[in-house]
Amino acid sequence: MNTLQKITLFLLLMVPMLGTAHNPDQSYIYLRVYEFNGIEGKFDCHVNDINAALGIDLDKYATDEEFEKHLGRLQAYLLEHSAFSSKYGKHKVIFTGERTRIRTTTGYFWNLQFYLDNMETVPDELTVTYDPFLEDDSNPQQNMLGMEYNWKAGLINNETIFALDFSRDGTTQTLNLVETGLWKGFMAMVRQGVWHIWIGIDHILFLLALILPSVVRRVRENAEEVGDGNPKLAGSKWSWKPVARFKPAFIYILKIVTFFTIAHTITLSLGALGIVNLPSRWVESIIALSIGLAAYHNIRPLFNSKDWVIAFVFGLFHGFGFASVLGELGFKGEYLSLSLFGFNLGVELGQVVIILMIFPVLYFIRKWKLYPKFMLWLSILLIVVSLYWLVERAFEINLPVDDYIRKEGYKIAVYLGLR
Repeated sequence: MNTLQKITLFLLLMVPMLGTAHNPDQSYIYLRVYEFNGIEGKFDCHVNDINAALGIDLDKYATDEEFEKHLGRLQAYLLEHSAFSSKYGKHKVIFTGERTRIRTTTGYFWNLQFYLDNMETVPDELTVTYDPFLEDDSNPQQNMLGMEYNWKAGLINNETIFALDFSRDGTTQTLNLVETGLWKGFMAMVRQGVWHIWIGIDHILFLLALILPSVVRRVRENAEEVGDGNPKLAGSKWSWKPVARFKPAFIYILKIVTFFTIAHTITLSLGALGIVNLPSRWVESIIALSIGLAAYHNIRPLFNSKDWVIAFVFGLFHGFGFASVLGELGFKGEYLSLSLFGFNLGVELGQVVIILMIFPVLYFIRKWKLYPKFMLWLSILLIVVSLYWLVERAFEINLPVDDYIRKEGYKIAVYLGLR
């Protein structure tokens, strides 16, 4: 698949179609290494492996209630078949009680959270033994260990790069924790910032609503001047006039993005520091609303000659959205300044790429007679999308339209040979 086809597929589906690293013949340990909080982790076990090891018969998509009946036995089994040690001695697995399910096409993986004790100081090397589900010689089972989070190793939210593998011939391996560096961690945060602005369709649509009027200027038609030189509003109407030169349009974009950046930098820092925490339901709902209001401003101005107000005010809430992303990545405040700077830099670089993709096209077509209508109807579409997401997020319901679009988009992609 060439680059153009990949871009086309992305536009068709409108959402990232992310794969999963989970395979039915594998069991996983994911570790999260923190500079001051020790090592946390999780076991990921497929329901088929659990059935074979415990001699039970859970359904392919067993419910939480069915799983709970066998939780104690599974925990005891995993404790018996796993061990961690270092120069500081043995590190006992302590289950936190948190557990989730990961659904794949082959059934569920059950996720059990834990932490290692005796971790006042993170060791340079960790010796790991992990041999569950290897009893059946006919089963091509392989166990894997991945570093889900290790800031200085440049691993953030990682579930695809594995550090160790365990088989019947090698159930004990040594994990090196010192092949790290501040630069790796910083660049990992930059990449996460870029990635999360690119996959944040709501952030992209908000930027699009702000960019649309950058290549035109709103003017009054048939307006009579009064004594103070201001246009007389009675009997006049708004119209759009294309900008004559590149520079004014560029300055407009620069001003808007600057205010958006300042705003979300403030709240990203406040959220990451734990100074201000807003319910994610509110934040995500307001982010959805911001798209519609920015688009409505293109139809009927809300702030006359002060477009930056929308970018700044709603940029504050987009910043809280970015802060929640840091929490999902496993960020717990280590290397705070570098992390915030790197993530924010990544967001800005991602924004620049988006603007460079959209702005030249808009500047090229700004003189088309149909551009005002194009902007109008695209703004209306953005309002509809905004209201749809607002209802979903505010009332915490899943409406079927986006699932239908993804399904039909996939069919189109298959028809065009993109999948």
